[in-house]
Amino acid sequence: MFIHLGGDTLVNSKKIIAILNVESALGAISSKEFLKTAQEEGFIANHDQKNYKSVVITDKEIYLSPISTLTLKKRASFIDSLND
Repeated sequence: MFIHLGGDTLVNSKKIIAILNVESALGAISSKEFLKTAQEEGFIANHDQKNYKSVVITDKEIYLSPISTLTLKKRASFIDSLND
């Protein structure tokens, strides 16, 4: 199944490794360095996103989402309940 991350971005839920809250992710120095390196290396898929609340890390790319981590978690949980 796919999770809608906002705009025209859909991601396969099985490919998601982590969903991070931007405020907590950017609060840690190591996370800032990770995201900076990821951007420099071209791993951030939609780097033009201005107002984002979540960072979604997949096995191949990183997405910036304007949708809160709580909403994305609910969407992922809904998909998991369909698989049961």
